[in-house]
Amino acid sequence: MESHSFLNAALVFLLATVIAVPLTKRFRLGAVLGFLLAGMAIGPQVLGLVSDTEGVATISEFGVVLMLFVIGLELSPQRLWVMRRSVFGAGVLQVLSCGLAIGLACFYLFGLTANASAIVGGSLALSSTAFGLQILAERKEAGSAYGRQTFAILLFQDLAAIPLIAMVPLLASSASPHGLDSRAILQTIGAIVAVVVGGRYLLRPVFRFVARANAQEVSTATALLVVLGTAWLMEEVGVSSTLGAFLAGVLLADSEYRHELESHIEPFKGLLLGLFFISVGMSMDVATLLHKPLLVLGLTLGVLAVKGLLLWPLGRIVGALNNADTLRMVVLLACGGEFAFVVLKQAAEQRLIGESLQNLIVLAITLSMAVTPLLVVMIAKLIDVKAKKPEREYDTIETDAPRVIIAGFGRMGQIVGRVLRAQRIPFVALESSVEQMDTLRRFNNTSLFFGDPARPDLLRAAQADQAEVFVLATDDPEANLRIARLVRRQYPHLKIIARARNRQHVFRLMDLGVEEPVRETFHSSLKMTRKTLEALGLSSELAADRVERFRQHDVKLLKAQYLVYDDETRLVQTSKEALNDLLHLFDADEEPTAKQELEQPPAELLRDQS
Repeated sequence: MESHSFLNAALVFLLATVIAVPLTKRFRLGAVLGFLLAGMAIGPQVLGLVSDTEGVATISEFGVVLMLFVIGLELSPQRLWVMRRSVFGAGVLQVLSCGLAIGLACFYLFGLTANASAIVGGSLALSSTAFGLQILAERKEAGSAYGRQTFAILLFQDLAAIPLIAMVPLLASSASPHGLDSRAILQTIGAIVAVVVGGRYLLRPVFRFVARANAQEVSTATALLVVLGTAWLMEEVGVSSTLGAFLAGVLLADSEYRHELESHIEPFKGLLLGLFFISVGMSMDVATLLHKPLLVLGLTLGVLAVKGLLLWPLGRIVGALNNADTLRMVVLLACGGEFAFVVLKQAAEQRLIGESLQNLIVLAITLSMAVTPLLVVMIAKLIDVKAKKPEREYDTIETDAPRVIIAGFGRMGQIVGRVLRAQRIPFVALESSVEQMDTLRRFNNTSLFFGDPARPDLLRAAQADQAEVFVLATDDPEANLRIARLVRRQYPHLKIIARARNRQHVFRLMDLGVEEPVRETFHSSLKMTRKTLEALGLSSELAADRVERFRQHDVKLLKAQYLVYDDETRLVQTSKEALNDLLHLFDADEEPTAKQELEQPPAELLRDQS
C-alpha cells in the first residue's frame, strides 16, 4: 500500500513538473515559478493529489543542503578577492539597508518582536539568485555593467543567507524565557571549528583515496557522504544543517576535486531543489490569497517599493550606473528570493513567527518572483523606445571563467599551461591520473582539477561553454577521440587543438572536424633531423632548408592521404609517389655542395613515425 502510494506521488510530481516548468520557461518566467505553480496545483488546497506536505518537505530539504554546498564550492577565496569591492561594497549596503528598513517596519508597524523582525527583514532583503542569473543569461547581459553589479550583489546575498539561517535557532533560544543559551553558542562555535579543521586535514586524503579506486559511483557516494555528514553534525548541535554543507563546500573550493564534486552533486541538487520549490508551493495558503487579496498584493508591492527605492542610489552612486542600467538592476533585485523560503520555514518551526504570517510572506515573495520576468520585459521595451547614449564606456567584464580548457596535464599539457599562466590567460586543466595530481599539486597548480574530461557533467562544471579553446593533450588516443567527439557535439563553438599519436590518429581526429592535429613527436623529430644533418657537415642554413622543405612536403602528403586513408592500396601508392617526389626535390637542389656532402638522400627522413 505504501509502495503504491509512493509511486502515485512520484508520478504526480513528475507529471506536474513536466507540464508546469516548460510552460513557465516558454514564457521566460523561469523554472522556479513553474515548480511553485506545480506545487500549488497538486497540493491539498487545490487538486489535493498529494496530501503529505510534511513528508515531501522533509525530503526536499536535502535540495537546499546540496545547493548551499555547491554555492560554497563556487566561493573560492581568490574569486571573492577579485570581486571584493563590488561584493563587499554594494552587497553589504544592499542587505543591511533593505533588511534594516523592512525589519523596522515589521517592529513598529506590525508589532513583531525584535528577533522576529530581524529574521523577516533579513529574509526579505534577499533576492532570487536563480531568477536573476537565469534572466541575465537568457538576455546575454551577464557581461554588461548592470549585469556585473547585479551578480556581485547576488553573490553577497548568498553569503549573507548562511549566517541568517544559522541565526534562527540562536534567536529562537534568546526569545525563550531563559534568554540566550550560552551553551548553544559554544556548541555552534565548536561544531564550526571541528568542520573547518577536519575538512582541511581529512577531506583531501579521503578524496585521493577514493579517486584511486576509479569508480564513479564510489566518488558520488563520497561526495554525498561529505555533504550530508557535515549537515548532520551541525544539526546534532542545534545549528542549521545548511551551514555545515556550505562550510564543506568552502573548504573544498580550492581543491583539485572541486569540479569532480560539482559534477556529482549537480543532478541531485537540481532534482531535490525542484522538489523543495514544489513543497513550498504545496504549503502555500491559497485561501489567504483568495480571502485577503488586497493584503497580499499590498505586502508584495510594499516589498518591491522599499527594495527598489533603496537599490536605486546603490546603482547610481556605488555602482556608477546610468539611469537605464540602474532601473534594470532594480527590477532584477527587488523581488524576494528562494532563500527566504528556507529562513521563514525554519523560523516558523522555531516559533519565532506564526504560521499564518509565514504563509502571508511566502505568498508575497512568490508573487514578487512571478512579476519579475514580466517587469524585465516591460523595462527592456521601455528603454529601447527611449534609448539614450550611455553616459560612459565600460571595460569588458573580468571574471575567473577560463578562456582555455586543457584536457590532460602531462608533458604537453603542462607546457601549454605554463605559457598561458605566464601571459595571465585564465585556464582550467583537467587530469584523471591521481598520481599525476599528487605530483603536480606540489608545484601549486591552482588551475588544475581532478576528473575525467570525457564526462559531460565535468566539462559543464569546468565552464566549457564560456571557454574559447579546448586543448586536447591526453596521451591515450582512444580517450582523446572520445573527448574530441563529445566536445565537438556539445560545444561546437570551441576551437580544438588536439594532440595526435600517429598518422592514423591524425586522420581520425580530422574526421571529427579537428583541422590541424598536432603530432606529438613530429616537430621534435624534425629538430633531431636538422641536428643530424649539421653533424654530418651541412651548414645550419642548408640543414634548416632541407628540413623545412621536408616538413612542407609531408604536410601536403598528410592532407592527400587523409582522402584515401581507409584504402590501403591507395595509401601505399601515395607513399611511394611521395618518396619519388621527395628524391627529385632534393636532387634538384641548386646547392652543388649538398650532393658532395651527402652521397645519398637521408632515408631516415622518409620514415615519419610521428
